[in-house]
Amino acid sequence: MHKIAVIPGDGTGPEVVREGLKVLKAISEKKGFQYETVEYDIGGNRYLKTGEVLPDSVFKELLEVDAIYLGAVGHPDVKPGILEKGLLLRLRFDLDQYINLRPVKLYPGVDCPLKDKGPEDIDFIVVRENTEDLYFGGGGFLRKGTPHEVATQEMLATRFGVERCLRYAFELAQKRKKKQLTLCAKTNVLTYAHDLWWRTFEEVQKEYPDVKPDYAHVDATCMWMVKNPEFFDVIVTTNMFGDIITDLGAMIQGGMGIAAGGNINPEGVSMFEPIGGSAPKYTGKNVINPLAAICAVGMMLDFLGQEQAASEVEQAVMDLTATKIKDLGAGKMGYSTTEVGDLVVEALG
Repeated sequence: MHKIAVIPGDGTGPEVVREGLKVLKAISEKKGFQYETVEYDIGGNRYLKTGEVLPDSVFKELLEVDAIYLGAVGHPDVKPGILEKGLLLRLRFDLDQYINLRPVKLYPGVDCPLKDKGPEDIDFIVVRENTEDLYFGGGGFLRKGTPHEVATQEMLATRFGVERCLRYAFELAQKRKKKQLTLCAKTNVLTYAHDLWWRTFEEVQKEYPDVKPDYAHVDATCMWMVKNPEFFDVIVTTNMFGDIITDLGAMIQGGMGIAAGGNINPEGVSMFEPIGGSAPKYTGKNVINPLAAICAVGMMLDFLGQEQAASEVEQAVMDLTATKIKDLGAGKMGYSTTEVGDLVVEALG
């Protein structure tokens, strides 16, 4: 029995989560596994009503689940940073979800903005370190609000954090056909933190002789993702750079409507979500694309050990993009949000 916490969140989050849960129910009945869900009302609306972001009582309950399924967090009436730090970053840090996993895969039938590139060219994974770097919160202000203001934001890299991220990436690369791992960093400028990444990468790679090691500066990585995305297999990178290149990855795979991600603690509670935002302007219109949220269900199933179910969910989405849905934009799919969920269920047989 898999225990899954569901956080529908804000804006269109509840709409796409509804379709993801519809697909989860269908595939569980087909494959014969059991699960239970517990829904939590946390996000922008709750904060505006109660002033609470993530109550300690809720966090304690999340420690006991097998996975978290998140819709989206973000509310136009909530000051930026409150929900991001108080909910998303707290979950990632306090649950030690030290890997952000982002598959970048172009599905059949999906339009790619890159000339002459097809599904055979875009199929790689970004492993982003998820608990250190510029996101750990170090820094501050001096003489804030004056003409002499100073603001600092500290970059943090620990041997422990870097090594466990690299090992995860090497082991992932080892399971893939190409068996190639590219370290994306900026060693020529960030000569302290990224020197630690480079030295650790060189040491750890000796334990994985069947994996081909590669290195690219982050600017070169961005250029090659656009010019020759077929070169990449697995990319491992820092928190900040990963935040940037995964959005570029989403665009070359067809847009936010198809991009899913996981915040992974391999030994603990992981969280899975569509990487697009809450899209408040589309709330309640039943036009938002739920395929990314459905793909997140597939990633969650894989994490829970239901690999065959995960594969069938992904195949159902690919069947749909290959035959019926050519435009992934909200209101442009030719189907409502609800109908897309129904079509995936139908494709599951």
